[in-house]
Amino acid sequence: MTDPGLGLLMLGLIVVAIMMGFPTAFTLMGLGIFFGFYAFYNPNEALIDNRIFDLMVQRTYGAMTNDVLISIPLFVLMGYVMERGALVDKMFYAVQLSFRRVPASLAVATLLVCTFWGIASGLVGAVVVLMGVIAMNPMLKAGYDTRLAAGVITAGGTLGILIPPSVMIIVYAAVAGQSVVKLYAAAIFPGFFLALLYVAYIILWATLRPSVAPRLPEAQTKVPVEDWMLRLQAAASNNMLVGLFRASFARAKLGTAAAAIPRGKALKNFGTALVPFLMTSAVLGIVWWYVTIYQTARSDDAPPEGLEVLGGGPAPEAVAVEAAPAMGFYWSFAFVSALSLVVLARYYRRMDAERFEVLKLLSSSVMPLGILSFLVLAVILFGITTATESAAVGAAGAFVLALQARTLNWKRTKEAVFLTAKTTAMICWLFVGSALFSAVFALLGGQALVEQWVLSLGLTPLQFMILSQAIIFVLGWPLEWTEIIIIFVPIFMPLLKHFGIDPILWGVLVFVNLQAAFLSPPVAMSAFYLKGVSPPHVTLNQIFAGMMPYMGIVILCMVIMYLWPGMVLWLPTYLYGN
Repeated sequence: MTDPGLGLLMLGLIVVAIMMGFPTAFTLMGLGIFFGFYAFYNPNEALIDNRIFDLMVQRTYGAMTNDVLISIPLFVLMGYVMERGALVDKMFYAVQLSFRRVPASLAVATLLVCTFWGIASGLVGAVVVLMGVIAMNPMLKAGYDTRLAAGVITAGGTLGILIPPSVMIIVYAAVAGQSVVKLYAAAIFPGFFLALLYVAYIILWATLRPSVAPRLPEAQTKVPVEDWMLRLQAAASNNMLVGLFRASFARAKLGTAAAAIPRGKALKNFGTALVPFLMTSAVLGIVWWYVTIYQTARSDDAPPEGLEVLGGGPAPEAVAVEAAPAMGFYWSFAFVSALSLVVLARYYRRMDAERFEVLKLLSSSVMPLGILSFLVLAVILFGITTATESAAVGAAGAFVLALQARTLNWKRTKEAVFLTAKTTAMICWLFVGSALFSAVFALLGGQALVEQWVLSLGLTPLQFMILSQAIIFVLGWPLEWTEIIIIFVPIFMPLLKHFGIDPILWGVLVFVNLQAAFLSPPVAMSAFYLKGVSPPHVTLNQIFAGMMPYMGIVILCMVIMYLWPGMVLWLPTYLYGN
């Protein structure tokens, strides 16, 4: 057998071995050493002097000194601390009350919490198990179709590996040699767009077939309101914003019952009522600051070529600095600001006691995690910190939130740290095994043979894009995302330049594609996670049936992304240039 033939044999054996259940990292290393020993074999030297052992040491050292990988344990620790210490039950209850008038409100709330919790933790298994425990039984007891309940939990639980901050994106960046921050910026819009498609599908299905998601009885949609709110609403105004303002600053006009409400309590709740206005103002202010002040200030110190490095990071993460924003920005900003004011005015005009109670629940459960996730992403995208520094901020913030909620004790902290070490070790050993396997595969000529075969087909860029994504989609059936990125992405990367395909666009398509790896039988890890916490009468076939439509939505999202690449490339191009 020729050396290229041995390379293809390596590739086939690794797929077979993984499907048989052998550990991926050590199988990669074992095959790499075995075939590498043959490739480097010299009968005139001692066996221990074979250069495959030197190669293994070099690849191991290379993985240990890879700066990109430092952020992995920090983001993983952030996720496990969130899982052990945050208030998912309260978040689900608050979101469900917020969408109580929407068709399939429980399913919509489940998907939104899955999405949000996935962003905060990035752990698919943890999100699916948590939401399976919290949301599966309520949906089944409410008469929801089992396929709908199972599908929304499994599909929503996978979004965490797509929407930044995501460990999968860091792994891809390290394997493909791409900028982490550019990939983060590129994945934001597709991730939320896919979540929006999921929500639209659920609402459409429930609207066309109400029997799959019966409306909840009034008792389950009624918002519990505290007595003092009802007294204040009766004495001051039906509008809680007005009533809280009077209770805080104009108490003389209140009746005796309402005046008994402590001023401190009224001020605290008045501040809570202002949260939507303050958050909207903060977002608009940050955008204005970044575009009109921060970028202009950076342009004064820009190097001659118009590039500077983000947060002291490597050159690939440089920022293209523009001297001043275009006039279109001012018009767009004015339009968005005016629209935001209209929405806020309508919201505050209709703020009764029930709406205010929902706002309080959202502020105490969703807002802290939302602010932390926003800060972690913002400091990366705006170039204030590197990805590693941002991960450290996220991990520290997760501890602060968990301690503030008083749900994190010493036992749970030890569990989070142990699981972080275990997950990080697995990923790092995967990198070592992949580096060794890829080097031997290329040495034997396997990489060159694959490239020659693909080029001989005479494919257009579109045809190659379809072929590569189809191969990854099929590989998602028996393999997990780690194995696909570690083993097969390096094979495709050299071909992207030949076909003129942007590696950022191709990579984000891969991220979306790999959502199907968690939803496609026979592996479909999300299904097995959910089955472990579901009632006995819920079968794997029902869970698989519920997941199938979401695989079609994933494909639809990929098609839209290819036809409209600006969804992927606009933000990284605007922030960092070409």
